[in-house]
Amino acid sequence: MVAITPDKVHDCELHEGERGVVGSVISWHYTHEGKKKISKKIIESVNKENHMIVFKVIGGDLVDELYKSFTAILHVEPKGDAQVATWTFEFEKPDTSVPFPTSLVDYLCDLVKDLDAHNTTN
Repeated sequence: MVAITPDKVHDCELHEGERGVVGSVISWHYTHEGKKKISKKIIESVNKENHMIVFKVIGGDLVDELYKSFTAILHVEPKGDAQVATWTFEFEKPDTSVPFPTSLVDYLCDLVKDLDAHNTTN
């Protein structure tokens, strides 16, 4: 992903465990809204049968500056000859002044489009 979208994702650092395994801790270094950010996550669950993975954010901008808690769920389903990825965010805002993470949704949509375009041409 870093090689495909270097303007968006700069590094994916494994701190503990193995990629894709429950309990693993990963930090993503990325640029969002023109600022370099970090999101440290632990994999809470993996359901290979249903193609779903749950990441709980345990450090970085999302939980250190914005939300009390933040969980991202990725679910991929086959649809015809393609696959459809669905991201679900579960978060707790500390108060009503904190925005909903709509810009993060837009960011992920752009990221997925970049990845899809790369996979289509390669």
